[in-house]
Amino acid sequence: MNWATAEIAMMERALQLAVRGEGSVEPNPMVGCVLAREGEIVGEGWHTHFGGPHAEVAALETAGEAARGATAYVTLEPCCHQGKTPPCTEALIAAGVVRVVYALADPSPHVDGGGAAALRAAGVDVASRLLEKEARELCAPYLKRVTDGRPWIIAKWAMSLDGRLATRAGDSQWISGEESRAVVHGLRGRVDAVMVGRGTAVTDDPLLTARPPGPRTATRIVVDSTASLPLESQLVRTASEGPVLVATGATADEAKVAALEAAGCEVFCAAGDDRAARFASLLDELGRREMTNVLVEGGAELLGSLFDARLVDEVHAFIAPKIIGGAEAPAAVGGRGVDLMSAATQVVRPTITTTGDDVYVRGRVVRA
Repeated sequence: MNWATAEIAMMERALQLAVRGEGSVEPNPMVGCVLAREGEIVGEGWHTHFGGPHAEVAALETAGEAARGATAYVTLEPCCHQGKTPPCTEALIAAGVVRVVYALADPSPHVDGGGAAALRAAGVDVASRLLEKEARELCAPYLKRVTDGRPWIIAKWAMSLDGRLATRAGDSQWISGEESRAVVHGLRGRVDAVMVGRGTAVTDDPLLTARPPGPRTATRIVVDSTASLPLESQLVRTASEGPVLVATGATADEAKVAALEAAGCEVFCAAGDDRAARFASLLDELGRREMTNVLVEGGAELLGSLFDARLVDEVHAFIAPKIIGGAEAPAAVGGRGVDLMSAATQVVRPTITTTGDDVYVRGRVVRA
């Protein structure tokens, strides 16, 4: 389909607006909307926070009477169901919008083509798939949760120039600089959960909180099959200040589980006889809780297990200009790894910048 340059510009603007809701709208998708008449923008809006007005309603409010006879450019198919807010299709129809162009169909069972059908039934001209690829990338975490029932997994680590997470003695603070750590706190502040393995929780004794706080308060998850997270750890001691979920296995000691629960932690027993099965069970549970983005901060074995199972969707790596050396110093990603280079996990279209003295590489993963 040949789209006019002006229409592409309108949808590009809608995509720019949609990003402003990142970290505030989940489990809803980020959505932007532009209303235009005769090539001029008369209203625009975005979904600002979960439970608040959707992008279309926000744009209609800014447009007022100018919305009548306008075209709406929306990054996602308008909803047609009563949720926390009324259907956007009804609002568009009532406002007199005569044409709706959306970038991406919404696969949610509450919509799934119903939005477009409702608009057409009311006599509104509907077109779709304008900048669909860009909208799909924007909504990828939401789309994964809706279609697969699991959250988007973001793997993060900081390493030396020779690929080490720590020294052979286990010292890792600090590999990266203050600027890199500030970026990580920003990531923590927009995700639903921050996950580490028991080894990292014990060795680093982290808080896993966002400082300063972001739009979301992440659940702090420790993967600990034996429920042996020390009660004196910072995570356990601050469980009353922010949720802590300890993911255990069926063999976890009941007394340790009870002690963690008494200290304010939630304990989830993941089903499965091996690590891969327990990971699958945990991710399914997080999806049921409508978690959209989960940040995994290590350690090497947890990251390795996730990469081995092809469960990682996005990578954020901070490379410090330091050489640690030592065959016993842990590598950034452990696990089994691959036998052939052709099977290596590929990060596509990576963005490479600097944060202070560190090199910051981020990108999405291609599944083999």
